[in-house]
Amino acid sequence: MPAVSAAEADTAGLSLPAPTGRDAVGRSTLALTDRNRTDPWVPEAGPRQLMVTLFYPAVRGTGSRASYVDADEAAALAARFHTDPPVFTAEKLAGTRTWSRVGANPLPGKRPLVLLSPGFTVPRHTLTALAEDLASRGYVAAAVDHAFESSAAKFPGGVLPCAACGLPEKIGRAAIALSRGKDLSFVLDELRDNPMIDERQVAVVGHSLGGAAAATAMRADRRVGAGVNLDGPMEPVAPLDRPFLLVGSPEIHDPAATKDPSWDAVWPLMTGWKRRLTVAGADHYAFTDLDLLVQQAGFEEPFPLDPALGIRLTRAHVAAFLDRQLCGGASPTMGLGAADIVG
Repeated sequence: MPAVSAAEADTAGLSLPAPTGRDAVGRSTLALTDRNRTDPWVPEAGPRQLMVTLFYPAVRGTGSRASYVDADEAAALAARFHTDPPVFTAEKLAGTRTWSRVGANPLPGKRPLVLLSPGFTVPRHTLTALAEDLASRGYVAAAVDHAFESSAAKFPGGVLPCAACGLPEKIGRAAIALSRGKDLSFVLDELRDNPMIDERQVAVVGHSLGGAAAATAMRADRRVGAGVNLDGPMEPVAPLDRPFLLVGSPEIHDPAATKDPSWDAVWPLMTGWKRRLTVAGADHYAFTDLDLLVQQAGFEEPFPLDPALGIRLTRAHVAAFLDRQLCGGASPTMGLGAADIVG
């Protein structure tokens, strides 16, 4: 997809790519509170809070079109990625075309569950293109926002500040990943009785620090049968005995010149099915919605990897892995499997 000019961006809307599966996609949002844990970053805030958006296979034609983010989240996200002149405005972000529908009726039956944990400082909405695609293929995807770990996540009390943003240098990324692992186990507890979900088939997919959280959640919770790390660290470095996929950018995770030694350190400790992929030309956000939205909004510098291709490759590799590891090689929607991998 070629970059649009600034003039074209004034009239062009932002749009996520259409899902590739056969099912329509529904969306609902949950505000969860873990009353057994005090928030680790802002103890005075009280119990740990999480926001979860569920994407699920839905009856076509039901519900109403979902917003990408609401106005407050859009303003915070635009400020987080501010440039001069601005690449995108809050109004454009809030108006981004999505493919999921609020209040849509779920299709009958129980589905495999995929928990999604976003990168540190960015909200769960940045994984919407992946979540919508997984739901269209027959999965329930649950995108999780961890309180005080994003600059653009809205909770019942409003958009929370990223109070944890300065912590990696102080306490280490492993501590944050371990806390997120507890968050994800709590979300699993809360979704246990959801009639859409087959709790015997659960995976965690995370971007950046969310990728480390995927591994820590698996180590702590035997309900999680498979995991994916999209360009994040593998901290703490510890054994992992179930299927795991590592997908990285050349800048951070090229085996010949890695900036992150944790992948090499953990590799011999991974005793389940494992695979490590490097996506040529990808930057750190190529596995999320952000590169595509920035490009569509008028950023004129070329991306080494076309952002639309980055999303397509991420969707295809993640879905093929999940189909193989959770569903024995067959997609929940039947007929979408490993052959869908592009590139």
